[in-house]
Amino acid sequence: MDLMNKISIEDYFGSGKEMPLIDVRSPAEYQKGHIPGAINIPLFNNDERAEIGILYKNKGQTEAILRGLEIIGPKQAQKAGQAKELATENKLIVHCWRGGMRSESMAWLFSRLGIECMIIEGGYRTYRRFIHKAFARAWKFIILGGMTGSGKTELLSHLSELGAQTIDLEAIANHKGSAFGGIEKGDQPDTEHFENLLYEEFIKMDISREIWLEDESKAIGRVNIPDDIYFNMRSSKVIEVQMDSTQRVKRLAIEYAGLDPDHLKASIKRIEKRLGGQNTKTCLKAIDDKEFEKAIELVLLYYDKAYLKGLSRRDRKSVYPFQIDNSRMKEDAGSLMMFYNEILKNA
Repeated sequence: MDLMNKISIEDYFGSGKEMPLIDVRSPAEYQKGHIPGAINIPLFNNDERAEIGILYKNKGQTEAILRGLEIIGPKQAQKAGQAKELATENKLIVHCWRGGMRSESMAWLFSRLGIECMIIEGGYRTYRRFIHKAFARAWKFIILGGMTGSGKTELLSHLSELGAQTIDLEAIANHKGSAFGGIEKGDQPDTEHFENLLYEEFIKMDISREIWLEDESKAIGRVNIPDDIYFNMRSSKVIEVQMDSTQRVKRLAIEYAGLDPDHLKASIKRIEKRLGGQNTKTCLKAIDDKEFEKAIELVLLYYDKAYLKGLSRRDRKSVYPFQIDNSRMKEDAGSLMMFYNEILKNA
């Protein structure tokens, strides 16, 4: 029985996802970006991989292979044992960067224990090309625009509950997109892994139906939206949700009042040049005095201006205003779907 076979990336997403996926690249490569769900059993650690690369460059393939065998030799039992524990029905899928020597070496090792291994053809490099090709498909987006604090994320959640296809870009990026967006959020993924996580959402979508997205800048914190997705977003219809400024201030005050004041002040200082020196001082003092609504009113002077500037770059014929009320967001989500289906869908 042949215990080592090849599987295409298309077949992996077709039926292969039911089996455990082993990423044998170095921990640093894995951390930068990996196929979601993959488990890292590295052939070499970061320093070892660097050493092998230098040796390959300076002395050639044979010397690099011999040194690699010296490194991996004492660790074979441990790595094979890990694989045995992870295998489902004694089967695994393995990949490295390009489906070459690293994945073949580890698949051979695992197969010595009777594990049936399939190697992803082209490895992680092919996977990355595959997802970017998917991003370039003719997705139909509906963009939820609106000023800061107008409840776009909450509306998106209600739309999802009502059966709409939605993707929360900020949740995937682990950032809300503003200078305040990363407070108490933890680390963001690298852009590479953000794209990988984003694709996991796209494979759930029906391309014949609309996908609702919140309007975003190209960058969400320190990650970037893929070019094809962003350009599609910029050319899509926008429903501009409009909420009274008093309601927006109250929403934001509730959202941010419980956060660490020092983090809030640090975020305000990051936009000091745009906010202005006096407004910045007033905001900082308002936070010290727990007058959050006062601080938010001043911050919104900057964010509202920035939003209007971004909106001005769109074709106004593709922007449709829709009034919402903070006290009836769920009902407004239903009305919004009706508004789209009855008026905008075929416009």
